[in-house]
Amino acid sequence: MSDYKIITSDFINLSITTSGQQTASIERRFQKGITIDDFKGKLELLTGGNPLTMTVEVYDKNDSFVCRLDDGQRLLGSYSIDDGMRIHVVDNFSRTEEDLSKIEKFEISEEEYAKRSDTVKAFLAKNKLGKYNEEDMKRKAEEKLREEQAEKAAAEACKVGDRCEVCVPNQPKRRATIMYVGKTEFKDGWWIGVKYDEPLGKNDGTVNGKKYFECLPKYGGFIKPSHIKVGDFPEEEFDLDEEL
Repeated sequence: MSDYKIITSDFINLSITTSGQQTASIERRFQKGITIDDFKGKLELLTGGNPLTMTVEVYDKNDSFVCRLDDGQRLLGSYSIDDGMRIHVVDNFSRTEEDLSKIEKFEISEEEYAKRSDTVKAFLAKNKLGKYNEEDMKRKAEEKLREEQAEKAAAEACKVGDRCEVCVPNQPKRRATIMYVGKTEFKDGWWIGVKYDEPLGKNDGTVNGKKYFECLPKYGGFIKPSHIKVGDFPEEEFDLDEEL
């Protein structure tokens, strides 16, 4: 067991990016008490990278390099990582199309590849690692299912018309009205569409040309269910005539 101890909050919110990634970053919440080896296992589910070959880098909110997570038995929370930082996963076995275009390609049939004993696939299968470890893959699948069920339950606790408070880490709390609950075409998972009391949003209820709900420009936003607190949150009154 590791000698490192966690002395701060038990959870941390991080954004995840990968090398060659074309889409927006993935935002997830992690326990600080897990080892880096277990953390890489979670990153495998999110990015498709191989824990055995991936390099995990940490960048701060100014996009400056902080450190690499290279000690498998060390705890995630023992590194200097704060909410809102970015984890960048570099898959050392992946190559961009530009890289591949510069080298001569070697092609082999799947049948011939399966017969070889000097491949990554053969090594993983022999040592029951990654997707060849049925017990570990089952555990990861069950964990992912639990996370999806928890997100769905949190979403279903929200109803269109409910008043709420949006509590995104490292951002001021904002009051809003729930206008949409469900899945979207712009990103996987469950989302809550809200109309803010003030023009603090990013849209008018439309994303990538699809209208999910109606509101004025810059009053709309989409939030993950875990960042929504439903309750008696009346609209705050702002006296614009008040003398300074």
